[in-house]
Amino acid sequence: MRSDGARAQRAVQNFKSGCNCAQAVMLAFSDLLGLPEEKIAALALPMGAGMGRLRETCGAVSGAVLCLGLLFPGREKGEMYALVQQFARRFREENGSINCGELLSGAGILADTSPNPAARTPAYYKKRPCAELVRSAAAILEEML
Repeated sequence: MRSDGARAQRAVQNFKSGCNCAQAVMLAFSDLLGLPEEKIAALALPMGAGMGRLRETCGAVSGAVLCLGLLFPGREKGEMYALVQQFARRFREENGSINCGELLSGAGILADTSPNPAARTPAYYKKRPCAELVRSAAAILEEML
């Protein structure tokens, strides 16, 4: 496991403070994104829980990918897609998947797709892999910078 940088640690703190996974990652890079934090939080909100709790692409991955677009403006499509693919490959290698539902089921958690978010209780944080996933996403993104 890699050593955590300050942004990876901040992403975990953001998640444990109530942010969804995409918000947690994006807000860890807020000082570099050129947007106010409330706009970043609004932009990332729909991406949480695998895009609106559909359990598709992990929100931590989505948040990191949105950051790539803001951190590397002016890139050609092919260059940006290569950065996204590099990020996704590294995240998949480290975590086994980029799919929220697969990541949850791999941790023995039912991938509920109701639109109602689960209550953030100590039990929630204890059983979910999400804090580790936002740490991983932020650490990979930080290394890519």
